[in-house]
Amino acid sequence: MALTAAALPFFVLVSSICIDVSSASQSHYRQIRPPQLTTNYYQKSCPRFEQIIQDTTTNKQISSPTTAAATLRLFFHDALLQGCDASVLISSTPFNKAERDADINLSLPGDGFDVVVRAKTALELACPGVVSCADILAVATRNLVTMAGGPYYPVRLGRRDGLVSKASAVQGNLPLPTMSLSEIIKIFGSRGFSVQEMVALSGAHTIGFSHCKEFSSNIYNYSSALESDPSYNPRFAAALRNACADYKKNPTLSVFNDVMSPNKFDNKYFQNLPEGLGVLSSDRMLYSDGRTRPYVELYAKDQDAFFKAFGLAMQKLSEGGVKTGGAGEIRRRCDAFNN
Repeated sequence: MALTAAALPFFVLVSSICIDVSSASQSHYRQIRPPQLTTNYYQKSCPRFEQIIQDTTTNKQISSPTTAAATLRLFFHDALLQGCDASVLISSTPFNKAERDADINLSLPGDGFDVVVRAKTALELACPGVVSCADILAVATRNLVTMAGGPYYPVRLGRRDGLVSKASAVQGNLPLPTMSLSEIIKIFGSRGFSVQEMVALSGAHTIGFSHCKEFSSNIYNYSSALESDPSYNPRFAAALRNACADYKKNPTLSVFNDVMSPNKFDNKYFQNLPEGLGVLSSDRMLYSDGRTRPYVELYAKDQDAFFKAFGLAMQKLSEGGVKTGGAGEIRRRCDAFNN
């Protein structure tokens, strides 16, 4: 593939987004039904639940087009750790360093937190003390993925908000871009996800961005003989070095994960990997390793297969390890426990 400057929009940090609402069929989603989770959980107790969240997510995404990626990442960091229980939303206190202050979570974008808080505020006015922050996060994530062009998948409801949030529980339990593929596979495997499901979920990098400091060691002084990791497309590596030149002075510098369609949820992420256009080493490993390469190739050529697999994996992630009944609470504020 001939790589031109026009094909490298990743260094543009803010751009407009075309919202493409998908109406994909739900027929291929299997019936995963944890106890007490149902699609109509708020039908009587908060009948405007769906509409309020839809209005909130739509308005937020239009005003801040990075919201979809921010919320998706926030959801991953919440659900992959100990189930979708909104524990990542808790603020630290003098007596407890919460998950959101763990090193890996310090870069979570504010737009993800903000859309959940806005929805919670509106729902508390409509039906006080009824809707959990965990359910808001799960549904907001699905809505925003769909708005960005991705698949629609069912989200069953009835989660309670978690009662514990500790930064110490995060270390080693969320994937890092510096980890080996075996380490990342082990983390997902411990949560019950297959290698194929892990690859499908990695497709979330079709939207969003990564901070330069996360991959700087791969593009500057990689070795005594090489400036950058040879698994990069050379022109791409040069463009990354140019885009990240001031990252030491400005640690917020970021580049888009998908260089071809950074604001659209599609399968371009997988098409980029064989061309050496993966930003993070954990992205490029998916193509170079035989355990994951067949799934990269499948999703690169078949977007429908990717969307189906991603939707199923997201449904599984949103429902695994959730708290229901007395195992949790309905928080009054998403950033603080009730007691």
